[in-house]
Amino acid sequence: MINTQVVGVVAFYMVAALIMVFVNKAVLISAPNLTVLFMFFQSIMTVILLHFTALFTSVVTIPTLELATARKLAWLIIVDAAGFVFNALCLRDVEAAFFQVARGLVLPLTISIVSIHSRSTPSWKVCGCALVVTIGFFIGVSPSEELPEKSVPTPLALFYGFLSSMAIACHAVLIKISLPHVDGSSTQLSYWSNLGSAIIIGITAILKGEVLEFVKMSSGGSWDWSVFAWGNLVTGFVGFLMSIAGILSVKVTSPVTHMFSSAARSVLQVALGIRIFGDILTVQRAASIFTILCGTLLYTWVKSREPPPPPPVLPPKDIEAQQLMPMEEQNKTQE
Repeated sequence: MINTQVVGVVAFYMVAALIMVFVNKAVLISAPNLTVLFMFFQSIMTVILLHFTALFTSVVTIPTLELATARKLAWLIIVDAAGFVFNALCLRDVEAAFFQVARGLVLPLTISIVSIHSRSTPSWKVCGCALVVTIGFFIGVSPSEELPEKSVPTPLALFYGFLSSMAIACHAVLIKISLPHVDGSSTQLSYWSNLGSAIIIGITAILKGEVLEFVKMSSGGSWDWSVFAWGNLVTGFVGFLMSIAGILSVKVTSPVTHMFSSAARSVLQVALGIRIFGDILTVQRAASIFTILCGTLLYTWVKSREPPPPPPVLPPKDIEAQQLMPMEEQNKTQE
């Protein structure tokens, strides 16, 4: 019998993730010189929506802003802000169908960072999965004569992809370190992270001159700002929903099902990239994506066969953290 809750949550997560990628891409095409400012609007939109949601439910709580807490969360906020920007810069400079390949080192880097932090050695099976994914990445980024010049990713775009992958890998460790500073509350940590990111990214946008550029473009009369405006509204709202859907996707399904849905999403992303933006899919790129997916799915299967770690001990008063924290950690580790 089909579990409609599982199907609904997984389908929503897949659709929301695809909307994020393609709306982001459309906005970055229309205003490539406003990339950092675009990320600022997304972060501030999440903060506003958290405030709005907190008015109607006790599950979402807004933290008290204290300098001492901000200092403890500084590294998480900095990494999140960097991840926001480098992710957008990578998507701006590569084709949507190639985006997964450009960030193909997320899994190997996550395994490495977690291993270094925990001072533990991953099993040879886990290392084997990471090796498969790494091979898939290098298949995708190696030179190809089949691609037209406009479709060839630049070294800088690949570097952005690497930095974005590194930020996601570091986030998997930093979120575990940071949660105790907000009493284990996932929503409070999300609030701190997005508010701090908005401040850092906003200052960066000012120093980079994007705010002045935005004012000039808006007052010039020749720029169609509707794509930028609607794109900010859509990605801000959908991005907020994704933070909930990502947790639910693991909460109501198994991690294996969650990862298979991510694999299906990747295939759809390639197909839609070809259909919407006219991206190029060569045999080499297809082989790269297939290899990365195989390594990722194999890793999920290997981890699912391992005995689960003991659940973290949390203060009895924090019911929200007891419900959400394990799912948040699983979701971040598997991105």
